[in-house]
Amino acid sequence: MIAAKHWSVDVYIGEHDGRTYAEARLHAEDSAHIVGTGEARLHPSDKDIPEIGDELAAARALSNLGHQLLVTAAADIEAVSDRLVHISR
Repeated sequence: MIAAKHWSVDVYIGEHDGRTYAEARLHAEDSAHIVGTGEARLHPSDKDIPEIGDELAAARALSNLGHQLLVTAAADIEAVSDRLVHISR
């Protein structure tokens, strides 16, 4: 069997002061845990549909987590190669 690594992401969503907040927490066996955050708020002219706020906050948290993972990878490459690295999306 091919060796496989297991990474998981938990997304936590909550509301406070009329805003929806989300945290996306990466759990990897061999690296530091990384947390991405995101938020959403209802525009005064929009219908109050909580699921949409949840989706936006979670999407923003996952996007933030992905960006942090790219930054971490770039720093790791720089540490072993002694050169400046730029990783684009």
